[in-house]
Amino acid sequence: MANNKYSRLATQVAHLHELSVTLLLLTESPPYPAAGCSSAPEINPPVTDSFCRLFEVLIPISSMGRDCSKEMGVGAEIGGDGAVVRRRVCSCTKDDFLPEESFQSWDNYVRALRETGMRLRDRVTTRSLEQTEMTEVRARSGHEMKKNLSWWDLIWFGIGAVIGAGIFVLTGQEAREASGPAVILSFVVSGVSAMLSVFCYNEFAVEIPVAGGSFAYLRVELGDFVAFIAAGNILLEYVIGGAAVARSWTSYFATLLNHHPNDFRIHATSLSEDYSRLDPIACVVIAIICIVAVLSTKGTSRFNYVASIVHLAVILFIIIAGLTKAHTSNLSPFTPFGVRGIFSASAVLFFAYVGFDAVSTMAEETKNPAKDVPIGLVGAMSITTLCYCLLSLTLLMMQPYNAVDVDAPFSVAFSAVGMDWAKYIVAFGALKGMTTVLLVSAVGQARYLTHIARTHMVPPWLAYVHPRTGTPINATIVMLVATAVIAFFTDLGILSNLLSISTLFIFMLVAVALLVRRYYVSGETSTANRNKLVAYLVLILSSSVATALYWALSKKGWVGYVVTVPVWFLSTVALHLTVPQARKPRLWGVPLVPWLPSASIAINIFLLGSIDGLSFARFGVWTALLLIYYLFLGLHASYDTAKAAESVKEIARVEDGGDFPPPAKIDN
Repeated sequence: MANNKYSRLATQVAHLHELSVTLLLLTESPPYPAAGCSSAPEINPPVTDSFCRLFEVLIPISSMGRDCSKEMGVGAEIGGDGAVVRRRVCSCTKDDFLPEESFQSWDNYVRALRETGMRLRDRVTTRSLEQTEMTEVRARSGHEMKKNLSWWDLIWFGIGAVIGAGIFVLTGQEAREASGPAVILSFVVSGVSAMLSVFCYNEFAVEIPVAGGSFAYLRVELGDFVAFIAAGNILLEYVIGGAAVARSWTSYFATLLNHHPNDFRIHATSLSEDYSRLDPIACVVIAIICIVAVLSTKGTSRFNYVASIVHLAVILFIIIAGLTKAHTSNLSPFTPFGVRGIFSASAVLFFAYVGFDAVSTMAEETKNPAKDVPIGLVGAMSITTLCYCLLSLTLLMMQPYNAVDVDAPFSVAFSAVGMDWAKYIVAFGALKGMTTVLLVSAVGQARYLTHIARTHMVPPWLAYVHPRTGTPINATIVMLVATAVIAFFTDLGILSNLLSISTLFIFMLVAVALLVRRYYVSGETSTANRNKLVAYLVLILSSSVATALYWALSKKGWVGYVVTVPVWFLSTVALHLTVPQARKPRLWGVPLVPWLPSASIAINIFLLGSIDGLSFARFGVWTALLLIYYLFLGLHASYDTAKAAESVKEIARVEDGGDFPPPAKIDN
């Protein structure tokens, strides 16, 4: 019904616009202002007060209707579903990137900057609605994404998205330098954290099946501002993750050809050591992935699960062949770097689990999200964790931890035990796995960016969905160009640590959002219960941060944990016993709430405490850049878009026979 209402509105706005002009001429009013003006004309006394109030709403909305081409590019028109549809993709005018009222003139922009405080307060306190994300926001892409994915597709997308550079490259790095044979336990810790996050993502993806993934979930529960900070880190996660995998692709390709990885890289001596090995092969691989990703989601899915089946066959070969050369004596000493080494490795190895959140962005293209998403996500994560533990156990039983190669651990391990021929199978399997990781990452990151662009926090040009392929072509190309640039310059070690910070931060926010979703509903939750929820969340977060800081700063102490861990536990107990749940999941819900989300918050923050300080400095610089962009561009674009959408709803209420709304407030 909502869609029909807005469809009727879209087709009638232009007629209302012409009618209002005619009535003004009949009443000998002053000249009608140009489209896009910020105030209604002064109307002569014969016009009734009711007409004045209607006209004040009609002026900005009809102007917006007249200027719809500015929002979606040259040749825009109103589609049958009421959405703006563009006839051609490659329009690149200013209005394709900044169509909002605040950017139509320098005077408007200066006026918007003066209102930054007011607008920021509005965006911080405003939460989106589920229905808005699934209808109005989604319609801004011009065309629907095709619903042709099942749980079978999602399982293979999940496996393809996750099993790649993390296991084939970082296992050797962390086993040799951080944890020793106990890297097996590091994978278990990371896997538990990832599985808790999977449960949180499941509930959101089933209830809000849109391409925005965690960005959309956070917009609904924590508001626009928090969602934007998360969005910036989501994009950073995907760009860095793709760049890291692309550079690892070069490493295994070199192994396949009996070369050192740096033989295929250009050494730029004038650059810093961490950025001096230029990788053109990584850029070529990313370009090919881009072409495949924009052609078809279903076609990408078919290629992915065929490639993933081959990949799993190679993994099975590695485990079976490797165990025939295994020696349990290589597992001793099991924890040469102590317990601290296990958790330090876990924080970095979390990189190996990055990618499953890309599957949640495909909920919009899933036939039955309530069934397909939980089976797909949980099934993929279970298979992945089992594979990681078996692979790392096999590697560390084939070689002592201090003999494991950092660049290509499995290939070198087979050579060391006299199975030199096997390294080619391993290298082929690794390349296959990393290719599917890049492919699924390309699909997921484009859908994130598409939904973010739908809200105008980034230019709406990026929200375009191609009518024939049903894929977000502009977003796909832009994200992969950024990935290629980073992959060309940056060392894998820097990428993996920075990626883990962004990912753990986002997963922590999603767990917080789930607790807010369950325990707070605007207009229903009492003030007392809302205040208790806020207090308990602050205690859960602060105790988790304190535990992580104590772990990072105190090498051997234990007294701090006696305080911080009980505070976390008692806060979760109090939330469970004293605050009633305000909402029950309609289709699929996380079990053991609040315990599982609270545990997810604690583990994700704890792992953050195991990452080096320099990576946090880079993370801080990125966050500062995000804030600068938001305050000068994203805030004003999203504010204008939100207010225009509110005005459209007011007109719809008038059309349906409701009372006339009060005069519209227009922000310049």
